[in-house]
Amino acid sequence: MAANLVRRRVVVHGTVQGVFFRDSTRQRARAHGVSGWARNRADGAVEAVLEGPPEAVERVLRFMETGPPQAQVSGVEVSDEQPEELNGFEIR
Repeated sequence: MAANLVRRRVVVHGTVQGVFFRDSTRQRARAHGVSGWARNRADGAVEAVLEGPPEAVERVLRFMETGPPQAQVSGVEVSDEQPEELNGFEIR
């Protein structure tokens, strides 16, 4: 099954903490069948790992480029990683 999965590590900068960014990302990921996690970083960014079918991961990535209404995204870094076949999506 890993052949049909992609994994992306995403770091989102801007006003992304305290605006329901992680929870909104979790809701979007679950709706699209994407596994992974999201956490706040000490530098004010949100870091996430998204793993699932390529089209589904891309949909969640597009959401993360703007985030929920209260967020102000100033930059997004995305890197490819080897899928680990994660199950579910959690906030760390």
